[in-house]
Amino acid sequence: MLRRLVLLFAVALTAGAAHQYELGTLVIEHPWSRPTAPGMPMGVAYLSIANRGKSADTLVGASSPVADKVEMHETSIVDGMARMRPLSAIDIPPGATVKIQPGGIHLMLVGLKTPLERGKTAPLVLEFRDAGRITVQLGIEAPDAP
Repeated sequence: MLRRLVLLFAVALTAGAAHQYELGTLVIEHPWSRPTAPGMPMGVAYLSIANRGKSADTLVGASSPVADKVEMHETSIVDGMARMRPLSAIDIPPGATVKIQPGGIHLMLVGLKTPLERGKTAPLVLEFRDAGRITVQLGIEAPDAP
């Protein structure tokens, strides 16, 4: 019985860590967010987008039913201080993978309607200039996730 539980747990972890979505020539991998405390007004979303096509595409927007709005930002270090600036779009060059990750480009979930709870998921709609729209599921993971 214990061996069966361990196997089921291992399969669940593998399935959760390997979620991938395809939209035309774009491959969206491992969308995730950190858990938030009750009352916290903002969350964050991370993922990577690979463009396997021969022409560029652009992430032009995002939305989620768990937040009032989703904003695209980039964090950079200027004079030893972290600064965050809004982005109107994120270019995805052909043959490249753009990582939306901690300390760089990221998506801010503004006006959270409910806390993001570890072990659960939250839908995130990504809108690309050419490829169109796709809904992915953010896995809510521990703060020390990738």
